[in-house]
Amino acid sequence: MAQSNQSAQAVESVEKTEVAKKAAKTASTRAAKTATTSTATKTTATKRTTSRTARTTATKATTAVRSARTSKAAATKSATAKRPASSAVFNARLAAHQDELEQLFMSLYNDHDAFDALVASMAAAYADRPADLKRLDKTREQDPGWYKRGDMFGMTMYTDLFAGDLKKLADKIPYLKEQKLTYLHLMPLLDMPHPNNDGGYAVQDFDTVDPKLGTNEDLAALAKKLRRAGISLCIDFVMNHTASTHRWAKAAEAGDPEYQDYYFCYPDRTIPDRYDRDVPQVFPNTAPGNFTWNEKMNKWVMTQFYPFQWDLNYRNPKVLVAMMGSVMRLANLGVEVFRIDAVPYIWKQLGTNCRNLPQVHTIVRMLRIILECVCPAVVLKGEVVMAPKELAAYFGTPEAPECHMLYNVSIMVNLWSALASRDVRLLKNQIDKLNSLPENCWFVNYLRCHDDIGWGLDEDVERYLDIDPLKHKEFLYHFYEGATPGSWSMGELYNYDEATRDARSCGTTASLCGIEKAIITHDKPLLETSVDRDLMMHHAMSFLRGFPMLNCGDEIAQLNGWDYKEDPDRVEDSRNLHRSKFDWTKAALRKKSGTLQNQLWKGMEDLRAMRNDPCFAPDAWVSTWDTFNDSVLAVIRQHEGKTLVGLFNFSPDPQHAHLNACNGILNAMDADLQPYESQLIHL
Repeated sequence: MAQSNQSAQAVESVEKTEVAKKAAKTASTRAAKTATTSTATKTTATKRTTSRTARTTATKATTAVRSARTSKAAATKSATAKRPASSAVFNARLAAHQDELEQLFMSLYNDHDAFDALVASMAAAYADRPADLKRLDKTREQDPGWYKRGDMFGMTMYTDLFAGDLKKLADKIPYLKEQKLTYLHLMPLLDMPHPNNDGGYAVQDFDTVDPKLGTNEDLAALAKKLRRAGISLCIDFVMNHTASTHRWAKAAEAGDPEYQDYYFCYPDRTIPDRYDRDVPQVFPNTAPGNFTWNEKMNKWVMTQFYPFQWDLNYRNPKVLVAMMGSVMRLANLGVEVFRIDAVPYIWKQLGTNCRNLPQVHTIVRMLRIILECVCPAVVLKGEVVMAPKELAAYFGTPEAPECHMLYNVSIMVNLWSALASRDVRLLKNQIDKLNSLPENCWFVNYLRCHDDIGWGLDEDVERYLDIDPLKHKEFLYHFYEGATPGSWSMGELYNYDEATRDARSCGTTASLCGIEKAIITHDKPLLETSVDRDLMMHHAMSFLRGFPMLNCGDEIAQLNGWDYKEDPDRVEDSRNLHRSKFDWTKAALRKKSGTLQNQLWKGMEDLRAMRNDPCFAPDAWVSTWDTFNDSVLAVIRQHEGKTLVGLFNFSPDPQHAHLNACNGILNAMDADLQPYESQLIHL
């Protein structure tokens, strides 16, 4: 034990020495800077207190206030200073949030210069915000729950796979309007290296659209056209890491200590080994380890995801200020929703698993405040692939909100589990847990997206239900690759780990539901059943709390793209199985009666019609109900005296359901359902 303590102390000493060196260098740099600019600083301070409104138009609202700081309750804070009349709206918003924003910022950094730089960036972004977006801000401030309306209907897609580039995608807006979309999530489209970019999640410039997809002007033009069509644009903002080709990473490789401090760089394995004691690996099979040796700078760099993705050091305030600046600039191009990627990972601390740390929530809360000050029309969608007990924290509280909504990963996984096992008990339990969350918790529900299906089920509940977690997981991923007797699915494994026997699943909704196998085998009865299965899954997903999002191609039953195996740049990642080019030839059949595409297209129309019911109001009461049948899920929606019951049969056999009565909600009722039937009952 003594030896272990000595080792820990030695490691701690090494880290403190590194920190001290960085602090000393920073202090020296600041001292030199202060010595050479003291006169200018004094002049600026005088101007700030006597003639702030005399700034030129070219620099309006771009310089933050640095007013006299006052001491109150032993805490130092910046006072709100006057800004040009044109920034009155921004000033009012900032005044409502500045104390909290500064307190949060100082709790992480205790750096007033960096805080002033952040406020300056916010003021500049507001000044640069186009007039039409400022009008949208005003409208959304009067309707803050706009994204919760029952008519919200989303889709996610890759720009290049759907249309080629942003200009061509703009020409396809009529197709999107046909589906009455109100929300379009475009997969990563910022400047990225090729081919190693993790599907666009390795970003080398957060301020610029990837040249292969277009320009910033193309993105702004597309956003405006979508807005006119009633469609809000969502894009990914990858907070945790940059590409190894980012200009910061290149400067770090060249030996610049300032930019090495934008990442986690170490000369030997002392600190990395200590991190590795507690930090689990994200991709132990395809990208093992949490650090990568960089030959150019002779240091280890933290790369929790892939070696070409360097984790950002948010303990450095310059990183936060720079990243927040990029978010605001993208918002000014017309982005209305940011899916913030890998949020739980963004704060690193030795001795922890570097997941879901309190500082993460401090940063997300600051991001929410920044957006509310600069561009309140914009909302945050978090990607939090964590246990349900971790989810509520990412919404914050009604008094201090964080994300507006989250990806409903857990329900997606449980839907597929229920379909394969014909057992809805795990699904029902999960829905109950999410429905019990506070009213400020909202979800984007989906069946498929760009990513895999990771079988992260609630193992405690599985054991309570006498389900062996590992055996059930193995059953599921083998079932969806079509390797289990009786399986109708066609998919592939992703990230199989022989040691842990863990794996994930890939494939399109149609192929996983049996449509591809039915077509290949010319099995007409199987095709009819598979279509019913597909539509039942979509209806069940869309009936839940939140709003539905389709994966592009689901509306026409697009099948797996097996041709990815012929592309050397894509063959190593089986997720490319469901990342294939949109089939416009098949899409043309959507209006032809009797075609597979027409069946799915009309099914989605029925889905949207279902959600026009008043019981899909944002404040509707939603709950599951016991059916006395493990194959049938019942969900009840109630609003202003109206009740809607949704029954969903996850079995290939006819099923009977009985629902007990409850005063004020429903009378006892019975129902018979056909295989994979969705049944709606108005009471």
